[in-house]
Amino acid sequence: MIAYVTVGSDDIARARRFYCAFLPALGYELEEGPEGLSYALPVQPGQSPVLPEFYVKPTFDGRPASAGNGSMVAFQARNQRQVRDLHAAALSAGGSDEGRPGFRAAYGPQFYVGYLRDPQGNKIALFSSDPNEPGRDG
Repeated sequence: MIAYVTVGSDDIARARRFYCAFLPALGYELEEGPEGLSYALPVQPGQSPVLPEFYVKPTFDGRPASAGNGSMVAFQARNQRQVRDLHAAALSAGGSDEGRPGFRAAYGPQFYVGYLRDPQGNKIALFSSDPNEPGRDG
């Protein structure tokens, strides 16, 4: 099981604006500290954390942050409309479009996805695969 994902950022304020445009709508709560941003799903008292958590941090070695070639973090939305709405919100918050929301021929008929880059260049996917919604062929 993946416990957490971390992406680097050279501008935490800019990253906060971008990620706060959509992660709270997916249920993530932000804890901000001197070491960066920590996004986690709420936990009931006495329960274990809901994984994975998502962190945005300055680099450990102090060199400029960079996006990994081929690296991507995907967040599941409730439905296709939420994918569209959050993709638009993330673009308005400083992200760049890496693929408008929609179906892709290479994926299953229910997989609806939009792609973004955060201000640092990290690739982010927002997707829904709700079988109760119209699919690519429907």
